[in-house]
Formats: sequence, structure tokens, C-alpha cells
Amino acid sequence: MFGKILGAMVGRRVAGRNSRTSGALIGAAIPMIARRGLGPLGLALGAGWVAKKIYDRRQASRHPPKV
Repeated sequence: MFGKILGAMVGRRVAGRNSRTSGALIGAAIPMIARRGLGPLGLALGAGWVAKKIYDRRQASRHPPKV
């Protein structure tokens, strides 16, 4: 519930003076959308970041910098 209230406040700010009600409704829906859609996306991004770190460390150990 707290997320919906904060989302409505943010949505109202984003909508500006033109349409306060629609901005509040969009902002209230943002936490639900984030909960459903951003979980798998965040997991994929995190896995990609970890894989890149591992790849960079292996490349650095195979090819030490020349002085």
C-alpha cells in the first residue's frame, strides 16, 4: 500500500498540471508493473554483470599488463 501511495505521488508530479488524475493512476500502477516485470530483467542484468566480471578477471590473469 505504501508503494502505491508513493507511486501515485510520483505519477502526479510526472503528469504535471495537465492531468493529475491520470498521472496518479499511472503512478499507482508502477509498483505492480515493477514487481511483475523487473524481477526477471534484474536477474538477467545481474547475471550478465557477474559473467562480465569473471570474463575480465580471466582475461587479466592470462595476459598480464606489460611494463
